[in-house]
Amino acid sequence: MADHPGAEFGLSKETLENIVQTALDDAGSQGATQAEASVAVGTGLSVTVRQREVETLEYQRDRNFTVTVYLGHRKGSASTSDLSDTAVAESVRKACSIASYTAEDEYAGLADAELMATDPPDLDLDRPWSLTPEAAIELATECEAAGLDADERISNSEGGTVHTGRGIRVYGNSHGFLGSYASTSHSMSCVLVAGTGEAMERDYWYTSGRDPHRLESPGEVGRKAAVRTLRRLGARKIDTCTAPVIFPAELARGLLGHFVSAIRGTAQYRRASFLLDSVGQAVFPPNVNIEERPHIPGAVASVPFDSEGVATDDRTLVEEGVLRSLVLSSYSARKLGLQTTGNAGGIHNLIVSGGGGRLEDLTAQMGRGLLVSELMGQGVNIVTGDYSRGASGFWIEDGKVAFPVTEVTIAGNLRTMLGGIQAIGDDVDERGAIRTGSILLEKMRIAGN
Repeated sequence: MADHPGAEFGLSKETLENIVQTALDDAGSQGATQAEASVAVGTGLSVTVRQREVETLEYQRDRNFTVTVYLGHRKGSASTSDLSDTAVAESVRKACSIASYTAEDEYAGLADAELMATDPPDLDLDRPWSLTPEAAIELATECEAAGLDADERISNSEGGTVHTGRGIRVYGNSHGFLGSYASTSHSMSCVLVAGTGEAMERDYWYTSGRDPHRLESPGEVGRKAAVRTLRRLGARKIDTCTAPVIFPAELARGLLGHFVSAIRGTAQYRRASFLLDSVGQAVFPPNVNIEERPHIPGAVASVPFDSEGVATDDRTLVEEGVLRSLVLSSYSARKLGLQTTGNAGGIHNLIVSGGGGRLEDLTAQMGRGLLVSELMGQGVNIVTGDYSRGASGFWIEDGKVAFPVTEVTIAGNLRTMLGGIQAIGDDVDERGAIRTGSILLEKMRIAGN
């Protein structure tokens, strides 16, 4: 593995920074009142083994340069995958030409200069994995084999997959900001099928992170995939009812993702959110708190600065159930008469309060209802909050799993669902930008027979 992500392209960090700075200088000489530029390079290796044979082996080499210029309040952007001096200079000329034709937008422009990250922290995001194709194949094979050999009822496989990626991004703008950071992303997964004929069921498991040494072992991933698949055998439909529902941690993250979508600046200024004008209002029960922690060392959503160069910092989104802040870039903030929250490019490690114990504790508290294991379809309307998705899972009786459930639809309204959270578990899933445990909802409509 190269000492630096750009080295595999023959590009040092200094060279990448020079590309950005030269583009900014060039934009200024062509009349741009403001400009920003970024360059990103990365490499990756992905292997999938299916039925103990190599199915795919892919090596990626990606690079991209993007420049955005502002002529007053007129904006133009151009990009290229060619990092030569000629191609970069041509991209700057194209961006300036485009800006000369675009309409004025009073909200367009860089984030305010005083918000730039003056001393970005080192967050330990670059943990390379010196993985050869042969070693990746061996790991993927071991992962799938652990699942296939776990039980004779495992009848097929969609494969064991290993992926590793490493890259660097350099961003600069005409405020004088120039920053960069390297990062890695590694994962291992296994997808299995159990049963035969119409009684076949499918499930998976995966591990991911920035540090390869913190991944679960291939055997653990394969065996967990097998356990999850086997427990779904014998699934049946249930009668339509209204009952409590539990979203396990890996699915609860998606539920809270809809909340985040509703408080994004774009949804707010477009008046296209079920949480319009909700800052200062109770959205969750009083026991729910949500904090953003962008500087957790090695976390998958940690960043030293956002995609506009704005310094990131800890902040509170939800305090004792009350919405305290939105998720804003500089553009959406200006549209709303507010200040950016440093979320250009996304959210950075949302920490959701727990205290409800393990998943088993939540099922005991629920007593009777549905534990969801898979969601299907995209029936979520952020404008109205209407929620309706296909689901499968497990029916709970007396706080214990009674039988697996298939072919049901769960429905409700997100405003009611979020306000009806009964408990949040301590079984936190740290594999995404939203760190939450399992969530018990008071009730949802479950459509079955």
